[in-house]
Amino acid sequence: MTTVESIPWANPNLWGNEEQYVVQALTSTWISGGPFVERFENEFAEYCGVRHAITASNGTTALHMAFLALGVGPGDEVVVPGFAFMAAANVALHLGARPVFTEVDPATWCMTASGVEELLSPRTKVIVPVHTYGNVCAVDEIVDLLNGRQICVVEDAAEAFASRYKNRLAGTMGLLGTFSFHATKTITTGEGGMVLTQSRELYDKMCLFRNHGTSKTRYWHEVAGHNFRLTNMQAALGCAQLENIGQIIRGRKRVYASYQKHLWNIPGVVMQQFNPQVDPVVWAIAVKLDPEAYPQGRDAVIDQLKLEHIETRPGFYAASLMGHLYASPRLRICEDVSRQVISLPTFAKLQEEQIEFICATVKRLRR
Repeated sequence: MTTVESIPWANPNLWGNEEQYVVQALTSTWISGGPFVERFENEFAEYCGVRHAITASNGTTALHMAFLALGVGPGDEVVVPGFAFMAAANVALHLGARPVFTEVDPATWCMTASGVEELLSPRTKVIVPVHTYGNVCAVDEIVDLLNGRQICVVEDAAEAFASRYKNRLAGTMGLLGTFSFHATKTITTGEGGMVLTQSRELYDKMCLFRNHGTSKTRYWHEVAGHNFRLTNMQAALGCAQLENIGQIIRGRKRVYASYQKHLWNIPGVVMQQFNPQVDPVVWAIAVKLDPEAYPQGRDAVIDQLKLEHIETRPGFYAASLMGHLYASPRLRICEDVSRQVISLPTFAKLQEEQIEFICATVKRLRR
């Protein structure tokens, strides 16, 4: 292995019919909507065992559609984890709602039912468990907590497609589940998203909001909608990717197992923990660096790895560190994780010799 060869943080992999299906979509003249969109929705719903799936232009608009269907608006509170990608919090703000941030479990970095319970109020409208890095929150405990309350659970499974909790797929345990198909995700359409639900009523509402608020009568707007549609060419990519989901899962599990073997016993390096009832398809390998072992700090380690041609990313910034945008109180666990987590290269075709080199370099940078 030579250090001259760059190792990207993520690399979208093509597995079979991607080019053929995209060309087929292009030459069909169905460039915007078309047969691949319907096929992708149907096959995704079937894979997940859910009645309805609706595509979106990206994972954030998938959340936006879900919130609109639930009537999220001014005066409502949306509970989200303080350490996660902030798409759900941002959508809440756009709708005039208030994001309320929970602490996360210090080992799994996921939302907990006990953390949610402390923040419930008469204004709580939606709880959004974010399945960070491919981990899965204990959604059943959150759902049980809300029993008898008019509060909905919307799973943000953007990073956890094909991960399971108690043998249930991430994104299928709440009232709604949202996904992202960004170029770095487990399966990709370049950009793109999806929402799952068992509710025909919510599905119909999302279809309406996705298509400018029009349905049966062209140009007749029933609500003030948006254009959240996925293109036929993007859906063609998704169909080809989904055909090879078994191979993709095996590749990601191999990569995780290899990292686990090389990193687990390095002093000062702590891997994200998974509940024994979680069967993860890890989107991004993330570890915490102990400041005593890495006194130069996480950001300096990122720079040092870059010099070795290894691309990495920091952990998500805690909401409480972004006071210019989020009115969040101090979240000490989220802030601790935020400052110390580094995300290492993760994609299904990452080679064993590359993983060995990455881990050896991380070990060598200890002081």
